[in-house]
Amino acid sequence: MAVPSFLARERTVAGPGYSRWLVPPAALAVHLCIGQVYATSVYKSALVEHFDSTLTAIGVIFSVAIVMLGLSAALFGTWVDRNGPRAAMFVSACFWVAGFLVAALGIATDQLWLVYVGYGGIGGIGLGIGYISPVSTLIKWFPDRPGLATGMAIMGFGGGALVASPLSGRLMSLYDSSYDSGDSSSVPSGDAVMMLFLTFAAVYLVFMMFGAFTVRVPPDGWKPDGWDPSTVRSKALVTTASVSANNAIRTPQFWLLWTVLFCNVTAGIGILEQAQPMIQDFFRENGESSVAAAAAGGFVGLLSIANMAGRFVWSSTSDVIGRKPIYLVYLGVGLVCYVLLATVGPSSTVLFVLFAAVIISFYGGGFATIPAYLRDLFGTYQVGAIHGRLLTAWSAAGVAGPLIVNGFLDAQGEPGNLVAADYRPALFTMVGLLAVGLVANLLVRPVAERFHEPSATPGNPEREESRA
Repeated sequence: MAVPSFLARERTVAGPGYSRWLVPPAALAVHLCIGQVYATSVYKSALVEHFDSTLTAIGVIFSVAIVMLGLSAALFGTWVDRNGPRAAMFVSACFWVAGFLVAALGIATDQLWLVYVGYGGIGGIGLGIGYISPVSTLIKWFPDRPGLATGMAIMGFGGGALVASPLSGRLMSLYDSSYDSGDSSSVPSGDAVMMLFLTFAAVYLVFMMFGAFTVRVPPDGWKPDGWDPSTVRSKALVTTASVSANNAIRTPQFWLLWTVLFCNVTAGIGILEQAQPMIQDFFRENGESSVAAAAAGGFVGLLSIANMAGRFVWSSTSDVIGRKPIYLVYLGVGLVCYVLLATVGPSSTVLFVLFAAVIISFYGGGFATIPAYLRDLFGTYQVGAIHGRLLTAWSAAGVAGPLIVNGFLDAQGEPGNLVAADYRPALFTMVGLLAVGLVANLLVRPVAERFHEPSATPGNPEREESRA
């Protein structure tokens, strides 16, 4: 797929005096916009009522978007690496905004399938391309601190809902005077959701284009002042060699990391997908919960903060202690927290919230650290494309996590009547998954030399294009 000349990589090479610290805000502008996907629950009930449908049918919209995120990231990863971040962010914005417009048309014409196609399909492609668009560029600008760099950008994806959720409530109240965002029983009209989508399309287009035309790639041979590349060779599991995306998927390391990401994400989704009813059910006696709906909503917001903070704090920590050790923390300590959540959690809301927040911080940290882990093992050459292929683990987890949790809960009883004990089979299943991920991480070793690219020059776009 050719790109117009104004989007070409050579037009985005940074000139003298350009600060690399301008790149994370550009990436953040894109990730904060596409992170809106985590706020779909805000208007879920409105779409159920508007289409006279079910929560399951409306929930498919989110699932389709996440599946398309992983598939498009895998399919277009090499294209993103070859053409650079400006072209990728521009294309992402076009698909993401078009998704909102098509979904709005579906709401206006009472065609639910158009919402699937628009927000889920078209928008999902924008999600995938936008998510990986800054990764390889950030790693090349920050070879000394790749975890910090990717954490700053991917933090935006986790925090997108913190902006979109309250903004959605206020805008829908504006578009539907009968809707009260502070009343949990109040449901906005379908027309209010349609107007919300049109508003988001306009606002996100502006912010994402800002990111696209602000981002720059480093000149060939650039390195940070005072940074000695030879220090990289002294770190365990960190290579200065290059591995292509096609070769990467032939290595056991790729599939071990795929398993690690799948297990970590599935376990995190196990809490995120059920967060609001879960805290109420854990503290329910005689059919009544001691946790009010407003407090449960606050718990969801707290988890969003933990998700966002984990993406920055834990990925930055990985620059100090290493990628493999930090995943031992995510999976090992996360496993212990899940056991404590299932056994000790029902005794105290404070402990319940603490354990859940730590688990979700590891969930976010896992997303933000994986690009740096890939860079350590496979080098900077086509790392964006490798990251895109690995994100199919997210697509699989996006399906597996809700299926596991909802399957166990459906077998235990009806929503609104569940208690803490009903969650234990699902929670201990997540413990098993984290144990599998822990073993997979322990098995990670340096990539064998036979997979290295002898003629590839890391950071050289011409080489990347010729071998893509």
